[in-house]
Amino acid sequence: FVLILFLPLDLRTVLKLPFSLHHWNFVMKTHPEPALNPAVSPAETELRIKSIMEKLDQLIPPRPFTNVRSTTSATHSRATLLSPRDTYCRGDQLDVLLEVRDHLGRRKEYGGDFLRARMSSPALKAGASGKVTDFNNGTYLVSFTLFWEGQVSLSVLLIHPSEGVSALWRARNQGYDRVIFTGQFNRGTSQVSTDCALVLNSSAELCEYLDTRDREAFYCLKPPNVPCAALTHMHSKNKDVSYLSKQERSLFERSNVGVEMIAKFDAITVSKCNSEKTVPVKRQCKFGMASTIPSGHVWKDTWNPVSCSLAAIEMKECLRGKFIYLLGDSTIRQWMEYFKSRINTLKSVDLHESGKFQKQLAVDLNKNINIQWQKHGYPLIGSLTYSVKEIEYLARVIDRIGGERNTIIVISLGQHFRPFPIDVFIRRALNIHDALQRLLLRSPDTVVIIKEENIREMNADVERFSDFHGYIQYLALKDIFQDLNVGIIDAWDITIAYGTNNVHPPQSVVRNQINILLNFIC
Repeated sequence: FVLILFLPLDLRTVLKLPFSLHHWNFVMKTHPEPALNPAVSPAETELRIKSIMEKLDQLIPPRPFTNVRSTTSATHSRATLLSPRDTYCRGDQLDVLLEVRDHLGRRKEYGGDFLRARMSSPALKAGASGKVTDFNNGTYLVSFTLFWEGQVSLSVLLIHPSEGVSALWRARNQGYDRVIFTGQFNRGTSQVSTDCALVLNSSAELCEYLDTRDREAFYCLKPPNVPCAALTHMHSKNKDVSYLSKQERSLFERSNVGVEMIAKFDAITVSKCNSEKTVPVKRQCKFGMASTIPSGHVWKDTWNPVSCSLAAIEMKECLRGKFIYLLGDSTIRQWMEYFKSRINTLKSVDLHESGKFQKQLAVDLNKNINIQWQKHGYPLIGSLTYSVKEIEYLARVIDRIGGERNTIIVISLGQHFRPFPIDVFIRRALNIHDALQRLLLRSPDTVVIIKEENIREMNADVERFSDFHGYIQYLALKDIFQDLNVGIIDAWDITIAYGTNNVHPPQSVVRNQINILLNFIC
């Protein structure tokens, strides 16, 4: 998890290292400030997509290799604890200098490794991400803020070497066919299925499902004598397609993903120390507050932001009179399930949809609470069949929302986009951005929250679903939405702190994510 860190001059002098902005620092100002007329032409959108793509290409340079032994090795790399002490004080910063080497023990001369730093105290149910500064010369500074007292274990995982990052980036943008969709067309009592995709290279007649304004499309092979409007259901499966060489694929075998780089480090002891020192009282977290890096820590299974404090809020009273739209993937559908399990007066309404991903609506008529979950548009990956008659792009959903101060919109997307070229995700995010800009101009009191992606299983199909793909999307979302008055729930940092490694984290994580929402709106 690589983020920018400014070193004090004396530390830079001691390390004798050139300081540069590492290549994961991705703040670009890709849009002008919001205009009174936020209409964006298709040509402007294409230029915005191209601009972001070019920036990403510069940040992830090609790293070809002829032998796996020349790639980064976790076991051969060297970690040094800077200014070691017998005991540390709560609130101190602990720094580790990491010099990466290849499998032959040779110093690497460039950076770009995808690292994840975390500290934890399992007995205290405590955890936090660390900050990693890439000096682009094979040297990294890993910094931990010691948030709590007790025995603390440190971890720096080599998720992927820089050569693997480069290979994943090249492979991701080479094709749309790692997942094949099967569309079901109904004609009376008979059914016929054909192949569908974001891009179909076929000379056969195609059904085109096109959003003409936002230039988003999905295609199916047209069945003979069946109209395109007869498409009713969809499911998908992974195709046996790879754009990685055999040598590159070896970097993503399970034993090479998420390898500990500081395994020899003993747990450190953190004490309270300055007992007379008063701890400043933090304000309650409110909508629009700037986030920090790391954004917080977990202690006793509870999320504690760095810059503010989360109050315990009575959920049912907080949501009185609110209409909450939960828009996106199954990680935000978890929120829907949590609300229904915690508010016993919420009653589900049967919307007569079928299959996986069906829209959900729950209401409390007495307290006038309405909560709705709706899936995002294509691509939706799932081996179970789902209905597509109600499928629509979120920009269109947002355009229909009137909005006011009791309207809450929470958006989460990313996981289903990981197997496809990054331009698909960027286009979707820009279209949602523009729809939100229109909404906030006509109804500035509407509360809009972006929930970032969760980290997920490391042993999942890496070429399709690696957290590297998710991290690039995480950075892109933060950049794309930086000019709008929206709240961000940094689920990426939260799930790293929890160490869940599960696309659908346990209920305690969902509870803490939702508590941030409640603090934003009540």
